[in-house]
Amino acid sequence: MSIRDTELKIHFKPGHVELVQDEVYTPYRRVLVTGATGLLGRAVYKEFKNNNWDALGCGYNRARPCFLKCNLLDEDAVRGVIQGFQPHVIVHCAAERRPDVVEHHTEAAMNLNVHACSTLAKEAVGAAVLRVPILFGEVEKVEESAVTVLWDRVQEGPESCTIDHCQQRFPTYTNDVARVCRNMAERALQDPSLHGIFHYSAKEQMTKYEIACAIADAFNLPSSHLIPMTEQPAGAGAQRPQNAQLECSRLELLGLSAEPTPF
Repeated sequence: MSIRDTELKIHFKPGHVELVQDEVYTPYRRVLVTGATGLLGRAVYKEFKNNNWDALGCGYNRARPCFLKCNLLDEDAVRGVIQGFQPHVIVHCAAERRPDVVEHHTEAAMNLNVHACSTLAKEAVGAAVLRVPILFGEVEKVEESAVTVLWDRVQEGPESCTIDHCQQRFPTYTNDVARVCRNMAERALQDPSLHGIFHYSAKEQMTKYEIACAIADAFNLPSSHLIPMTEQPAGAGAQRPQNAQLECSRLELLGLSAEPTPF
């Protein structure tokens, strides 16, 4: 879905200059992606950009030349970006995802996870929430994901370390989540009544211990030093659910899901 336009180009050849009129196609659907510098945001930005959307990504601490620097806690700045770009869709990926940080820095987490959402929601016509489980994907640093951070433990070699083996997780690939976000966005342009809470998750059930062993297998590294911890120790940080399985049938019934990439 694009707008066909023309532009003039000058072609140089030895002893000859020619003015040529070429057809160009400009995407007319605009999407604003917040948190575009993060693990999920990068995948979402690429998914829209590669599928004929005019995408504007914004970030803050890690904003780069290709992304707009915007403090989501500054309501005037957020309104300025939205009014200037006039997006058809906003995909809000910026958040504090770490439970321990949320518990110990509650005010800062509330500002980003609640108040920034409120600012964006006020500028939008409608909203849908997509809940996802533990994510993995292309990282810039291993600590970006609760999955890839286990790489450090896998590499510890002969020194034994304990890893949780009681909480059930469903590691989900960021590119799959990004595809679902685009599916939802494109449906919402056709059907503005799309709203509410949706779930998307991969199907493979694994503990962090099993994830670490899978990583070790993938890189032909030993895993004998990894010790499964079957009981949560007292004072182990913010509480996590014992089973993080999500009910995804609503998304599937609407044909908006994506086949999960095997871990």
